[in-house]
Amino acid sequence: MYIDYYKILGVDKNATQKDIKSAYRKMARKFHPDLNPNDKDAKKNFQQINEANEVLSDPEKRKKYDQYGEDWKHADEFKNASQYQDQSSESHRQRYQGAQDEGEFSDFFESLFGGFGGAGRGRQVKYRGEDYNAELHLELTDAYETHQQTLTVNGKKIRITIPAGIENGQTIKIPGHGGQGVNGGPNGDLYITLMIANHPKFKRSGNDLYTKADLDLYCAVLGGEITIDTLNGKVKLKVKPETQTGSKIKLKGKGFPVYKSKGQFGDLYVTYTVKTPTNLTEKQKTLFTELSKSQF
Repeated sequence: MYIDYYKILGVDKNATQKDIKSAYRKMARKFHPDLNPNDKDAKKNFQQINEANEVLSDPEKRKKYDQYGEDWKHADEFKNASQYQDQSSESHRQRYQGAQDEGEFSDFFESLFGGFGGAGRGRQVKYRGEDYNAELHLELTDAYETHQQTLTVNGKKIRITIPAGIENGQTIKIPGHGGQGVNGGPNGDLYITLMIANHPKFKRSGNDLYTKADLDLYCAVLGGEITIDTLNGKVKLKVKPETQTGSKIKLKGKGFPVYKSKGQFGDLYVTYTVKTPTNLTEKQKTLFTELSKSQF
């Protein structure tokens, strides 16, 4: 069945690679299964979005898709078969003209279309193996550092490298680890889609991270110092006096690593939440009462 990859990503056939990349990121976020738990078609839609990006983001695959449509995966076979027919057409034509019986006439068509019989007996068309698609589930902390993962594919263990900063829904191509080729044809490829789980403390948006930090009332009013967690350790923060709940600060370079850009990081945004004290003693309540009567 023909699938219009351009329509899936919401771009036209003249879209640039930048347009396709931008559209893919937007659609992947919108239709991610984790964000659409009540949509039974979410997983299928998400897979189609990844498939469309896989083809249109690769110039060579996109060229084949534009030319052959739903049969783009067999473009090489079509090309080779066409060349073989061109080279053999003259000899087959001569053979056909000299054919005197039905047997030779049949052999002619077998060798032309199937590669069997007569002079073409034993010649077989090579077909590329099927591409495989798989998902690999990671924690956010796994995607923070470059590391290796060992997978078992077709009974064989392969080791792949996961680059730091990889995005949720991004696909990694492992050449030659798909289905086995036919008649000596090349193997297909393996495409692994990374599924990165949400983190209980940090929310990721691109290369930036967002988190929350609680302030007690005294620190918020008088100022002070607190310690918060980041993905690469703890840091101390100085809190300004009279800090309001909802106030936000930026920690430059404390966000997520930039994909394939060594040493570059996004930022970490910290939102303060002022906590009202509870279980006050009678003395503390009295002090607050007196404070409430003061003139500000």
